[in-house]
Amino acid sequence: MLNPAWLRSFSTLAAEGTFTRTAESLELTQAAVSQHIRQLETQLGPLFIRRPRGVELTPAGHSLLAYCDEVARAGRCLASRLADADALDGTVSIVTPGSVGLSTYPRLLDIQRETPGLVIRHRFAPEDEVLKSVLDSRSDIGIVSRRPEDERLAAEPFCEEALELVVPAEADVHGWDDLVRLGFIDHPDGHAMATRLLSRRYPGKRGLADIPVTGFTNQIALILEPVARGLGFSVMPRHARRAFSRPEAIRVLDADRAVVETLWLIHRAEWALPRRARHVVDALHARLRKD
Repeated sequence: MLNPAWLRSFSTLAAEGTFTRTAESLELTQAAVSQHIRQLETQLGPLFIRRPRGVELTPAGHSLLAYCDEVARAGRCLASRLADADALDGTVSIVTPGSVGLSTYPRLLDIQRETPGLVIRHRFAPEDEVLKSVLDSRSDIGIVSRRPEDERLAAEPFCEEALELVVPAEADVHGWDDLVRLGFIDHPDGHAMATRLLSRRYPGKRGLADIPVTGFTNQIALILEPVARGLGFSVMPRHARRAFSRPEAIRVLDADRAVVETLWLIHRAEWALPRRARHVVDALHARLRKD
């Protein structure tokens, strides 16, 4: 097993870039840091390329840094399981696409207010980043629209989400050619959502490949603003559309033909959710059922 002090010096040097800053950060002498790196390189081979203004990781160095990250994640997991896994107080981190978070975040705040000692950290991210955040243990739980195939992730049905095709209220939009003429307002999950909805509504069409993109925003609350101004159409979840402040300026095309999909709650499969995270999930489920 590699000496933890050596690994700490190595990972700090990789982050800081120089022996001087590393020694200051760890409150060690530069000689001590150099000795730790020499010990590691004796066993593993060259880890850094020394340059006048700093260091650069070798391929072996990158591999060792990944190992350090794995050790750190395992340590955090162990500490969580042993110290406070059964406690309701503490932090629960959750990451969701913006469209989901728009409806769930107010409910999460209600849960936190009702549970003394609980701290909820919520972050918006595109679905690919949701998966990565949970896999990297930066988030306890995430919500995605497709069940992941990665065996490292446990997934359970969370709720249903209706996708809608939203157009300007005054636009003369009835079919595919009208959508092509109007153009698409994109957002971080827009391409995936539009592909799923359009493929079912208009089988045989090439989807977004034939539709010009006429706008983009990563702010979920603002996605429908360009639609309301006649600049294009978009595809988004019903609850996000209902939150728009100017409903009179938009309309749902074929409102009776929403595409309903299952959302999945994910977490690392190797260990059970802490009690406080499970409490948040169950409380959120209960609120969504009421709605």
